[in-house]
Amino acid sequence: MGFLNLFIVALMPVLKVILITGVGLFIALDRIKLLGPDPNRHLNDLVFYVLSPALAATSLAETVTFRSFITLWFMPLNLLLAFVFGSLLAWFLIKITKTPKHLQGIVIGCCSAGNVGNLPLIMIPAVCEESNSPFGDPAVCSMHARPYASLSLAIGAIYIWSYVYGVMRLYINSNIENGSNSETLPKSSTELVVVPSSNGHNNPTSFDGTIAKMSASKGIMQRMKIISGKVDLKKVFAPTAIAAIVGFIIGIASPIRKLLIGNKAPLRVIDSSAYILGEATVPCMTLIMGANLLKGLKGSDVSRTVIIGIIGVRNILLPLMGIGVVKAALQLGLVASDNKLYQFVLMLQFAVPPAMAIGTMTQFFQLGQCETSVIMMWTYVVAAFTLTLWSTLFMWILA
Repeated sequence: MGFLNLFIVALMPVLKVILITGVGLFIALDRIKLLGPDPNRHLNDLVFYVLSPALAATSLAETVTFRSFITLWFMPLNLLLAFVFGSLLAWFLIKITKTPKHLQGIVIGCCSAGNVGNLPLIMIPAVCEESNSPFGDPAVCSMHARPYASLSLAIGAIYIWSYVYGVMRLYINSNIENGSNSETLPKSSTELVVVPSSNGHNNPTSFDGTIAKMSASKGIMQRMKIISGKVDLKKVFAPTAIAAIVGFIIGIASPIRKLLIGNKAPLRVIDSSAYILGEATVPCMTLIMGANLLKGLKGSDVSRTVIIGIIGVRNILLPLMGIGVVKAALQLGLVASDNKLYQFVLMLQFAVPPAMAIGTMTQFFQLGQCETSVIMMWTYVVAAFTLTLWSTLFMWILA
C-alpha cells in the first residue's frame, strides 16, 4: 500500500469532520441563524439522550457476539490504558501550563478521550479495501473490520460517558459552586486541644496522638461526604454508557440476539429503527462542534500553550505509548501475533484526535463550549497529517 494511497485513506475521514464542522459554523452565523444558541442546545440534548445511545447500542448488538468478545477481550483493557495514560499526561500538562481551573476538566477530557469510534468505523474498512493492504485478503479483512471498529466505539462510549463524563462534571461543578473554599474543614477539627492533667499542669503529650487521630478521622469523613455529595450516579452513567451496556447484553445473549438481530428476527424493526437514529449521531455532533466554534473564533480563553500541549499529548506521546502497550501485550501472549488488523486497531486507538463527545458534554454543561471547539479544530487539522503518518508507521511495524 503506497504512502499516497494511505495518506488519502487516513485523510478522508478527518477532512469529512472538518468540512461538516464548517457547515455547522456557517449555519450558526447571525445572518443564517439555523443553529443559534437555542437550536444548538436542543440538538445537543437530542444527541445526548437519543442519537448517541442508539449508535452505541446498535453498533455493539449487531457486531459483537460472546465468541468474538472472548477473542477481543484485550481491547477494553487497551482502551482503559489509553484513557488512563491520557489523564495522567493531562494532569502533568495542567501543572506545567498552569491551566485555569475552569478549563482543567476540558483538558483532561480532550487528552484522555479519543475518537475511538467514528474514525475507526471509517478508516479500518477503507484500509481493508485497498488491494495491496498489509492485512491480507480484502474480503476477510473487511469482514473483521466492522466488529473491531464497533467494539471500539461501544467500549469507548462506556468509558467516555462514565469515567470522562464524571471527571469533567466534578471539575465543572467545583468551579460553578466555588465549593473548594467553602468546603474546607472546620477550624475546630484541626486545632490541637490541650487537656489539663489531674495534677493541674498541662500535659499535651499524652493526648496529642489520640486527638490527632480523631481530627484526621473527622477530616476524612467530611471529605468523603463532600465527594459523595458531588457524585450523582444517575448522571455519571449517562444514556450512552447505559445503551452500550444494553447493546453488549443483546449481542452476547443468543436468545435475545435472535429476537432482534438479523433479517429473520421477529423484532428486527426495533434494531433497524435504532440503527437509523444512530446514523445521525456523527453529523449532528459535528454540526454542534462547528456552531460552538463560531463562539471560539470571536474570543476564547484557551491559550496556545494549552492547545499545543493537547496536540502533543494526543498526536505524539499517546501513539508512542500505544506502540509500547501493543508490543508488551504481544510479548505476554495477550494478543494473537498473527492478527495484524487487530493489532493495528489497538495502536490506532492511541493515535486518534479527541472524541467529539467532549463538545457534547461542554454544551450539556453550558461551560467551555467555544474553548472546546477551538481545541477540536486545531487537533483535527493536525490529525489530518499525524494520523496518516502514524498509520503508515503502524503498518510498517506490523509488516
